[in-house]
Amino acid sequence: MKIDGTNVIDNAQKLPDKTPKDPKELMEVCKQFESIFINMMLKQMRSSVASGGLIEKSHSREIYESMYDEALSQEIANGKGIGLAKNLYKQLTAYQKGVYKDQD
Repeated sequence: MKIDGTNVIDNAQKLPDKTPKDPKELMEVCKQFESIFINMMLKQMRSSVASGGLIEKSHSREIYESMYDEALSQEIANGKGIGLAKNLYKQLTAYQKGVYKDQD
C-alpha cells in the first residue's frame, strides 16, 4: 500500500470549512480546545502518581478528582493558559485569510 501525501492535502482542501468566522467565537473555541487538552494532560499526570498516601482511593475520590481537573483546566484555559489557544488561533486565522482570499 502506497501512501501519497498529496492526496491527504487535496482531500483536506475539499473538506467544508467549519471554523467560526467571528474572531471572538474562534478564540472561544480555541480556549475550549486548550481546556480539553489541559484536562487530558492533568488526567495523565494524575494516573502516573503511585496510589496510596493519607487518603485511600475510592470511586467518590475519583469522581471528585475528575471534576476538579475539569474545573482547573477550564480556569487555566480561560486565564493566560499554556499558549496553545493563542497559537491555534494564529494558525486558524492565517488559514482563514488564505482560504477566504482565494474564494474572493
